[in-house]
Amino acid sequence: MPRRIAILPDTVADQIAAGEVVERPASAVKELVENAIDAGATRVRIELEQGGKTLVEVSDDGHGMGREDAVLALDRHATSKIRSAADLVGVRSFGFRGEALPAIASVSRLRLVTSEADGDATEIDVHGGRVEQVGAAARQRGTTVTVRSLFYNTPARRKFLRSASSESRACWDAVATIALAHPEVGFELLFDGRPRLLVTPGQSAQERLEAVWGPDLARTLVPVRYAVGGFQVRGFIQRPADAQPTGRRTQLFVNGRPFRDNFLVRAAEAGYRSAIHPGDRPSLFLEIETDNADVDVNVHPAKLEVRFRDRIGAERAMEESVRDALGRLEAAAVVSAPGRREWAPAPVGVDGAALLDAPELFEPAEPADIGEEDEETPGGPAGAAWELGPVTQLFNTYLVYETTEGLVFVDQHSAHERVLYEQVLDRLTAGGLPGQRLLLPTTLDLTDEELEVVEQYGEVLGRVGYEVEPFGGRTVALHAVPTPHPRFDATRCFQELVADLARGRFGGWANRLERFAATYACRAAVKGGDALEERERRELLARLFACALSPHDVHGRATIVQLPREELERRFGRR
Repeated sequence: MPRRIAILPDTVADQIAAGEVVERPASAVKELVENAIDAGATRVRIELEQGGKTLVEVSDDGHGMGREDAVLALDRHATSKIRSAADLVGVRSFGFRGEALPAIASVSRLRLVTSEADGDATEIDVHGGRVEQVGAAARQRGTTVTVRSLFYNTPARRKFLRSASSESRACWDAVATIALAHPEVGFELLFDGRPRLLVTPGQSAQERLEAVWGPDLARTLVPVRYAVGGFQVRGFIQRPADAQPTGRRTQLFVNGRPFRDNFLVRAAEAGYRSAIHPGDRPSLFLEIETDNADVDVNVHPAKLEVRFRDRIGAERAMEESVRDALGRLEAAAVVSAPGRREWAPAPVGVDGAALLDAPELFEPAEPADIGEEDEETPGGPAGAAWELGPVTQLFNTYLVYETTEGLVFVDQHSAHERVLYEQVLDRLTAGGLPGQRLLLPTTLDLTDEELEVVEQYGEVLGRVGYEVEPFGGRTVALHAVPTPHPRFDATRCFQELVADLARGRFGGWANRLERFAATYACRAAVKGGDALEERERRELLARLFACALSPHDVHGRATIVQLPREELERRFGRR
């Protein structure tokens, strides 16, 4: 019988292996740049022609290789990083010379020039995986890999390459991702002789983000610093008010290695819950640090995916880190000049735990009682937010107070909306509170859709204080209503609430109770134009700073805007 199994020639095997490592020019760029970083480079120069289809050249100032190592690096499975199978667990390097070089060389005309010391270099020419020449050359310490005519000997693969502009964009993305992961390294990227990306070595993470993503986007980001369990999360996330349905950027790293994971992105987005409009997609730049033994980076041929030993813990860390960052005052919007560093004043000694003991919002209290609290409980409301200087109301809409660093503006409607949202959610899960009984029931005529909403949310309406029952036909009767503040119009709020729910105005909320709480909070909160007394202003601020996500309302809008003192001085010519 004829044989059905055959051993492939090395050239064919190399080309098959190349298909796993080199899908397009961007793949070659990624592998060569990562090799440069593993070689200790502080500067990397990448030059492309025709999107990399005719030329990819990567030069670095790393430690380079001697002649013997340079020749060995072109053999399959040659490496300077791995000695045994045990070394594959927790490997910190990105790649190794012998992994990418032979794969790329098998489908291109490759030239390798490398030197361990200035002036004494080795030059090797490889065509289609076959070494054509090995000789001496002159070069400063480092390595240059020149790849010409990628896939020239595999036309079936070459014809699937996209246009030069598309391939150029993919190469830019590959270099930009690595540049973000390594702000300590400088990168220069040229397309057909024109610079497209230039970043200097030794930048901070924030400076590198601004250089790569642009200053406009970078100014909308706030820092993340969080640790839980075996995970540490750091990076930057976008303010809810600046998020858009399209055009977002996301970048994840684990122990300095870029990777993709839609589930972790969703976990981060879950941290925005109740602080962003459903449908908006914030930009994310987050790095997870964990023990190398707890993450497997070898589950994808191109190292684009990873596997965590504690997947649930990783998702929890991602979600909690986002909520923690959004809850800090530095996540509030800042009025500042382009390019200036933002500031974040502390909430003037406000202790969130102590403020939870503050009296119910806008409930009257005897002045004598407040004085007694001042003397006996300095850590309570009278000793925290109550020690603010004057809190001014502008246009009967904005509350303004002074800190040592500048001015803070608070939108009273958005602030109260955030307070009520969190209060209502707590009440819905804790059994609710009784409403105020009406002496005479109020009757209201509703549409068919609104009647369905009343039936669907009847129990929930009761838990916030509304007691509703059918009154015949399309009419319902209100027997009890909630009393969140003296300016509350219970009937109007009920009508607007059921109308919003019926028309899907607050659609997109995955959780039915959250949708209801957001709708109710928006309609029940004090409005712009409502005059507040001094005590009410202070109490609103106290309760706002006790909230988990105080800088944002349920629509993703800012509740707080900060004007730094240095910005005032700059505008008045004092700086």
